Amino acid sequence: MTNQNNWQDKVAIVTGGSSGIGLATTKALIEQGAKVLITGRNEDKLNETAASVDGIVTLKIDSADPDSGKRITEMALEKFQHIDLIVNNSGAGQPMPMAAYDADVINNMSAVNIIAPSILIKEAKTELSKSKGAIVNIGTAVSRNAVPMIAHYAATKAALEHLTKSWAIELASDGIRVNAISPGPVKSGALTGMMGLPEEMAQQIEEQEAKQVPLGRRGLTSDIVPWILRLGHTENEWLTGQVLTIDGGWSLRD
Repeated sequence: MTNQNNWQDKVAIVTGGSSGIGLATTKALIEQGAKVLITGRNEDKLNETAASVDGIVTLKIDSADPDSGKRITEMALEKFQHIDLIVNNSGAGQPMPMAAYDADVINNMSAVNIIAPSILIKEAKTELSKSKGAIVNIGTAVSRNAVPMIAHYAATKAALEHLTKSWAIELASDGIRVNAISPGPVKSGALTGMMGLPEEMAQQIEEQEAKQVPLGRRGLTSDIVPWILRLGHTENEWLTGQVLTIDGGWSLRD
């Protein structure tokens, strides 16, 4: 049996890799011998990550840009010559009551959460077929229930989870596996970062969510990352089209 902790000389792309789950995944891959290209919009965070962890290549890019998939793929091949894993981790979300619905905001969420991963795997398909590689999409357990105020975030992530299953069938003949992880409430900085909430409000939501989790706490990135690596590893060559919810039972609550 091979060692799933061995990623020696494998090449991974992690979008949104400078913070939260993306950063934790990147560090784990590097520690296990992989070479990683991370993307993000914040140049300071990218530089900070590159300075603190050897073996990382960074690309400042907005996943909402129509040409992001092409540019990311070209950069990975220029630096590393092949691609073994893509982790579609970038996400966009914003609390919006119906009275505040805004077409530009909704379009941006759709661009980042649906279009960007679609175009990235289209551009990388040839290389992934050569390596018999894998794709791991990051969804959200929020999409399991009705969620007023963040309905479009949940809806676009639910779309990504549906695409995961469709891509798994479409890419199976190329030997490419496609799975998804849907985390519950995780301490990742998403509330103050991606969602743009004030620190005090984010703290209140975190405390409320922790009380709702049957296993008694919010998740940590360390609860999520090992599963991303398992789903992405070549050892799991007969596992595809699955959406794994990791949330301490949170989405099962009434």
